[in-house]
Amino acid sequence: MGNKDSSVAVRDTIIAKLRGAIARRYGAASRLENIVVATLGGSNRTLLFDLVEGNASRRLVFRQETYSLPHSPFIAPHLQFELLQLVHAEGLPVPEPVFELDAADELDRAYVVGFVDGETLPRRLLDAAEFAPARALFCTQAGEILGRLHGIAIERAAFLADTPDSRDPLAAQLARLDYYAEAHPALELAVRWLERHRPAATPRVLLHGDFRTGNMLMGAEDGIRAVLDWECAHLGSAAEDLAWLCLRSFRFGHVDRPVGGFGQRAEFHAAYAAASGRAVDPEDVHWWEVFGFVRWAVLNIMQVHGHLSGERRSPAFAACGRNTSLIEYDLLMTLLGHYT
Repeated sequence: MGNKDSSVAVRDTIIAKLRGAIARRYGAASRLENIVVATLGGSNRTLLFDLVEGNASRRLVFRQETYSLPHSPFIAPHLQFELLQLVHAEGLPVPEPVFELDAADELDRAYVVGFVDGETLPRRLLDAAEFAPARALFCTQAGEILGRLHGIAIERAAFLADTPDSRDPLAAQLARLDYYAEAHPALELAVRWLERHRPAATPRVLLHGDFRTGNMLMGAEDGIRAVLDWECAHLGSAAEDLAWLCLRSFRFGHVDRPVGGFGQRAEFHAAYAAASGRAVDPEDVHWWEVFGFVRWAVLNIMQVHGHLSGERRSPAFAACGRNTSLIEYDLLMTLLGHYT
């Protein structure tokens, strides 16, 4: 069976089982309509559908984790769902968690959330004229959201405490590099610098782990409507989330606007400090930006490894091999002080 036929078979199987899962929860008269397959590959499978009960209809999103290779950077889907329940209850802008799939559904590692309308494509968000109002709001909104997230009592997220990135994020990256068994001198140099310049310990907070342009769903007038993709969440230094958004890799050509290609650090940090009650230490953030380049390179190595191993073949994953070289270049230029 060819790749196209295989994808169709996977889609049809998932939809059939999802219909059964909906019927078990909402009754035999409920039905699925307007099914759209957003992705059937990548780190997650994503399907959009309408849940129809009588004359009432609700747009929902099915998410299923597909990555199964060792040293995954992603938390288990049941932890993702529990985390969404926590942050949604706190009033943070996230899709509403609706239900988890279980063994009776024959769909493992999956859950359903509410649909939020908006745009995630970085080029449109950063370049399209209609998103100018959203761009003006972004730095303040992003700082406020992270400030509120980091203010959640860490005891409430104790279920994340035993993940590799929560225990020691640098050791977690090194373990993944060892698994992929590739020589990356630029990353080795950066790891040595990170080990020699570790900042003083700071109180641990709940981190999104992948808070960046492309993972925030936005409206043209009102800005950030929902923060997506919580699979990298863990516990750690607040500066890690602050730095990740500002990596050159996530500015999409707008390198003069460090905060995700939208704006300047001063506005972002001021909004964060106001929301969290914590001042931002630029030296700490710089350390975590260097760390962020190492982590982003490791994530790209992971994606191309999945392609080469045959488990998740895709031209997008194959391109991550080239991405890794670009990230290493940006990393070295940052260490040399040529990039900010």
